[in-house]
Amino acid sequence: MASWRFEAIGTHWEIETTDPLADSARAAVGAAVERFDREWSRFRRDSDVTRLGREGGSFASPDAGPMLDAYRKISAATGGAVNPLVAVSLEALGYDAGYSLVDGDPVRAPDAWQEQVSWTTAEVTASAPALLDVGALGKGRLVDLVMSALADVPGDVVVDAGGDIRVRGAAVRIGLEHPYDATKAIGVVEVRDQALCASAVNRRAWRNGLHHVLDARTGLPVRAWAATWALAPDAMTADAVSTALFFDGGPELADAWGVEWVRMSTDGRVQRSPGCPAELFLTKAKTRPTATN
Repeated sequence: MASWRFEAIGTHWEIETTDPLADSARAAVGAAVERFDREWSRFRRDSDVTRLGREGGSFASPDAGPMLDAYRKISAATGGAVNPLVAVSLEALGYDAGYSLVDGDPVRAPDAWQEQVSWTTAEVTASAPALLDVGALGKGRLVDLVMSALADVPGDVVVDAGGDIRVRGAAVRIGLEHPYDATKAIGVVEVRDQALCASAVNRRAWRNGLHHVLDARTGLPVRAWAATWALAPDAMTADAVSTALFFDGGPELADAWGVEWVRMSTDGRVQRSPGCPAELFLTKAKTRPTATN
């Protein structure tokens, strides 16, 4: 396999292909990443999302409908814990555009976010200045866009964006990294023509135990779960579920969407969906019952 490594959207990327990528394929990937970042990054002063946060108004994007439709469902499933206006909460704790990492008092995200933000399949509108943060599923969406940009590349393809992985072709065996020891795995799973996305409290963490997975209802980091993994046909869905699994309602959403998953609590307990194909190494692993009507 040939490998291409690069940095984008604040994370390390690796794309593996059967043969080295042509310059045209690399250019297509670069264009997809730049377009998405220019529209949705709250860390860029020139992005459309940043302008929406300053001025309100609208901008066109083919990602608006897919991402915000998913946010509406995740928000409903988690009782409002997941909310695209959580940017104000993240900034209050120091995870701002300048990465100041200087925390202040927690700030709750506006709970009636759908009254401030509306969207169509290809446009998002804020009735007043409102800064969006699509971190709950945005990286997964971009992984899918990159894979689409490589649609004409023959053979096997693996797109890995800092642990959010989509595989096309031959199966890949992937370790589930222990959230408190990066040299260990709590299990392994074989991924073929699917995506595996993970989220953990040790990623994007800073002083005083703060990390990027916040409960929008409180503006505070979650404390019960340490890491989550979700296996789905596309990376945006897997990314969305890996976020939802930090909250009550996450397993039910995964079941409704047909997503298999694993999650590990901060005290070492491990749960998994009944159909999850992962091989787990921890003896505390338990299968969670399926949802019933």
